[in-house]
Amino acid sequence: MKKKLLVLMSALLMLALAACGGSDDASSDSGKGSDGGSVTLEAKNWEFDKEEYTVPAGDVTINLKNAEGFHSVTIDDTDVKIEGDGKATANLEAGEYTIRCATPCGEGHTDMTAKLVVE
Repeated sequence: MKKKLLVLMSALLMLALAACGGSDDASSDSGKGSDGGSVTLEAKNWEFDKEEYTVPAGDVTINLKNAEGFHSVTIDDTDVKIEGDGKATANLEAGEYTIRCATPCGEGHTDMTAKLVVE
């Protein structure tokens, strides 16, 4: 029984550590979506591809792309929650919102945040 528990715990630890592994490439785009009402968040290696994303107020489509590992996001003060690669649409008022990784993805998970600026 102890051996099975040890194997299970080891597998879970490896899964958690592998969830955010990957490269540290940076993107130079401003974070604005091409159609103005959407934005793509690229999640990787305990970080998002940008520290700040900007969109106009109103209906906004948020796309999540898992470039490295498996992530999900929540956006504070909204009902937005996206699991894995996917998207969600929300009507957002002007302001600043915090984007957080919602899947425990390893040692850097608690620092995996970005800012969504709605103008």
